[in-house]
Amino acid sequence: MEEDAKRLDIKVIYKDVVIIGSGIAGVYTALEIPESYQVAIITKETLDISNSVLAQGGIAVSLDEKNDSPALHFKDTLFAGAGLCDQKSVWVLVEEAAENIKKLCKLGVNFDKSAHGLSLTREGAHSVNRIIHSGDTTGKEVCDTLISVAHKKENISIYERYFAIDLVVESGKCCGVIVYDELENNIKVFRSDAVVVATGGFGQIYSHTTNPEVATGDGVGMCLRAGSEAMDMEFIQFHPTVLYHPKDKSFLISEAVRGEGAKLRNHNNERFMHKYDELGELAPRDVVSRAIFQEMTISGKKNVFLDITFQSREHLEERFPNIFKTCLEYGIDMSKDYIPVAPAEHYCMGGIRTDVDGQTNIDGLFACGEVACTGIHGANRLASNSLLEGLVFGRKIARKIASTGKNSQKPNISIKHDYILNLDNEEILKHMKQEIQETMTKYVGIIRDEQGLTKAAGIINKIHEDYNKLTGFSLVKLEVANMLVVARLVIESALERKESRGAHYRSDFNMSDDVNWKRNIVKKLKG
Repeated sequence: MEEDAKRLDIKVIYKDVVIIGSGIAGVYTALEIPESYQVAIITKETLDISNSVLAQGGIAVSLDEKNDSPALHFKDTLFAGAGLCDQKSVWVLVEEAAENIKKLCKLGVNFDKSAHGLSLTREGAHSVNRIIHSGDTTGKEVCDTLISVAHKKENISIYERYFAIDLVVESGKCCGVIVYDELENNIKVFRSDAVVVATGGFGQIYSHTTNPEVATGDGVGMCLRAGSEAMDMEFIQFHPTVLYHPKDKSFLISEAVRGEGAKLRNHNNERFMHKYDELGELAPRDVVSRAIFQEMTISGKKNVFLDITFQSREHLEERFPNIFKTCLEYGIDMSKDYIPVAPAEHYCMGGIRTDVDGQTNIDGLFACGEVACTGIHGANRLASNSLLEGLVFGRKIARKIASTGKNSQKPNISIKHDYILNLDNEEILKHMKQEIQETMTKYVGIIRDEQGLTKAAGIINKIHEDYNKLTGFSLVKLEVANMLVVARLVIESALERKESRGAHYRSDFNMSDDVNWKRNIVKKLKG
């Protein structure tokens, strides 16, 4: 055995519920579970690293009784979803939104206020102002508050730098999760009555993404290996306006900036969105991303510009303090200068298939947040519905778990796998990650076709063959395994859907086909 190969020890921890992920969906679920339950939150990195923390825009909720309603929020969600939304799930989302927001306010989340209550703004494809926010760091404000409350709960234990490897399923029921403890360098097995997967998305399968480095599709990978179903994997949302700067190509310029009136301009200083959609800059995200992509193709340039110079510096600093500060660090004064932007991968509409209670097809296994697919987003997520989804369905899961009661008997789990740490292949594995990202960006991006998708499938399959020749265990190896699972499912689903709908656009089938394709594609892991 090589010098740096080591057989890892295994320890067992008993909990009633294990939640994998420390974003809004995971932590809110933990807080909604009765305090008589012992709950573990395990997170791959530290608590401050998640997609939720990076969310800028806000949370969609119909609070304006005069101009808005859950029915109108429902209608807007269906419009953005391009005919693929699950209406039952959407009704749950919009009808239970307000009471969850009230709960956040009681917990101490500091949303921006106006003379009439919570301040409301608008984003793309919303017909009225209904986005509540906390400056331009809404996700961080909500996460910080929820985590602070969770730390004070005696029934909640938080485990940082715990990488979830695989789920434990016995006799058709999920009864635990196998975890690598990076700090103690050993394997831990959490034995529980229920497991909630809230690991976020899989943006790291692309070269340019707004997601943090931890978003390698680990939740989808482990659920698929356990026998779960995935759905809508072809629908990848590219955010239209991500900062394009030599030092940063992942910082999000929130859609709320366009909601406040910012205009898109090409390199000839011309506005162009009116050529692509009557809603202009407030068209659905897939429309705006494709329009920018087309303008970049025409000009041969790698970005367009966002213009909000008509607003005063004082207003911009107050409304978008984090965006203003970050742009300024790169020499861009957004009150005077255009912001260079380009699309980047942002959100996955697809994920692990669940019902309205967050239950997967495996007993005892739940999923919520971006890793899950309730059918709410359909082919294209309506702006600011994502944080809301984590809240609403996190609470639904907590109530479902509470309704089934605790099991006092938690027999031990027999682990048959030998976990032998081997760091010899780290450089090879890092190269595989990069090759996956480059392949997905080049062939499975904003605009796709059969030739490119087939090429991508061949490359990913070859990487998978090479991966299977590697021995041992490491964090990077786990990430590559999950990225390969996700990439293969995205490509398979994109090849199968021979039409264009929402965020899935095929140049060889550039029209929607409701007769043959107005349905969700459900996938299981093959091989």
